[in-house]
Amino acid sequence: MSKVQCDAILIGGGHNGLVCAAYLAKAGLKVTVLERRDVVGGAAVTEEFHPGFRNSVAAYTVSLLQPKVMRDLDLAAHGLKIVLRRANNFLPRPDGTYLVTGEGRTKREVAKFSTRDAERLDDYEHRLDIIADVLRELALQAPPNVTAGSWLAALPELARAGRLGKRLSALDTSMRTELLDLFAISAGEYLDRFFESEPIKAVLGFDGIVGNYASPYTPGSAYVLLHHVFGEVNGVKGAWGHALGGMGAITQAMAKSAAAAGVEIRTGVGVREVIVERAGSGPGRAVGVITEKGETLRARAVVANVNPKLLYERLLDPAHVPAPTRERMANWRCGSGTFRMNVALSRLPDFTCLPGDGDHLTAGIIMAPSLDYMDRAYLDARAHGWSREPIVEMLIPSTLDDSLAPKGQHVASLFCQHVAPALPNGASWDMHRDEVADLMIATVDRYAPGFKDSVLGRQIKSPLDLERDFGLIGGDIFHGALSLNQLFSARPMLGQADYRGALPGLYLCGAGTHPGGGVTGAPGHNAARVIVKDLR
Repeated sequence: MSKVQCDAILIGGGHNGLVCAAYLAKAGLKVTVLERRDVVGGAAVTEEFHPGFRNSVAAYTVSLLQPKVMRDLDLAAHGLKIVLRRANNFLPRPDGTYLVTGEGRTKREVAKFSTRDAERLDDYEHRLDIIADVLRELALQAPPNVTAGSWLAALPELARAGRLGKRLSALDTSMRTELLDLFAISAGEYLDRFFESEPIKAVLGFDGIVGNYASPYTPGSAYVLLHHVFGEVNGVKGAWGHALGGMGAITQAMAKSAAAAGVEIRTGVGVREVIVERAGSGPGRAVGVITEKGETLRARAVVANVNPKLLYERLLDPAHVPAPTRERMANWRCGSGTFRMNVALSRLPDFTCLPGDGDHLTAGIIMAPSLDYMDRAYLDARAHGWSREPIVEMLIPSTLDDSLAPKGQHVASLFCQHVAPALPNGASWDMHRDEVADLMIATVDRYAPGFKDSVLGRQIKSPLDLERDFGLIGGDIFHGALSLNQLFSARPMLGQADYRGALPGLYLCGAGTHPGGGVTGAPGHNAARVIVKDLR
């Protein structure tokens, strides 16, 4: 038996893996991070995709990154700087009207379409703020873990459930009902309770289908909307921002913090298999990994920062995976309906409805004028493989960060939906990626004529590309859908909500655990607490 090389081996150097590793090292543990790619960061990386043009490759905007994680890892001292958008969202419409949202302007803009809706905004935002505050608190705690076993083993979970109950009891009856509704109903149904005009429902409802291969009228999509509003940037709740240098600036700062704490980070080292050993007739224990190059590394804890489905179905021998976990992973729902593009631009786009430069070009530009449009896009993608009238959100980060492109030129991120994670009739994304990319650019061109001609180069990431490049199965940016049966104590499954995996010595710290996806750092933070407790 070879000796144990370290206390913990992290599989995957994405942001949650780096966060977890940094906390473990700060607790005095010896930690090694293994990353398959040649750069750490997972889906939060910045690359040059066209000569002289750099951009965030997959994850592309900042809001959900936990302030506590930023403070504890001292990311600012390691070079991270985040700036706010000058407007939150810009919704151009085919009829020549538009809506721009942001501090001090949303109510006035909404009143162009409905004075009633403008008057209801305060109530809507107040209700979501109350519930978002609860979620912010719960995000940095392991949820109650529903396990079988003795009453003694269940006591800590009962206590955790009691603390949760006390927190929720602070909400009045109407807000507890509201919270229940947000977990169960559709974004469309929830927004219809407050608003009558399409533009504000489209802007707010877009958050209900981000990374969610579903209609805004799909039950449960209201929670996805809520998931995207409990972040903050530079102390401003619900705001969205840009990391100077792209999303890679976040993970590079995390890597520097981890390295300063003593973490060994190895890139270009993929993991082929988790080693499991049995002692007699007892359950197996995770004791290390075998790399893709055949190197064996042993540790007291193996921590997986990958999609749970990838861990249990590809990195573990099925004979070592308990039957309930195998069944759960067979039914683990993945697939974001996401098609990502980065484009190099010779000039800024010029929108017909709001010509010229302005704050609106720093915003998230949503090209999907109504909830009905989004619903049709989903249904079309289900039938055809991708929507012929897709949903496109465009960000132009070079309006806030001139380091990303040559002077006078720009880069844009296109976050496109809806596309099928797997195409029907056995078709391959490799055969259709350029066709769909052309469609996405043409969609922007309808709102900003001349956009197509301004494109100097492009980088395309179909769902298949996202899976191959970043391990995002089905292109799922959340490591598993944020549906009611895959949230909280059921993420990734009942009995594993406390970041402890199906086998002793095995832990999970990725977005497939509570509280879910987005560049938050919360799963890594929470998992580290559990691992430190166990190893001590």
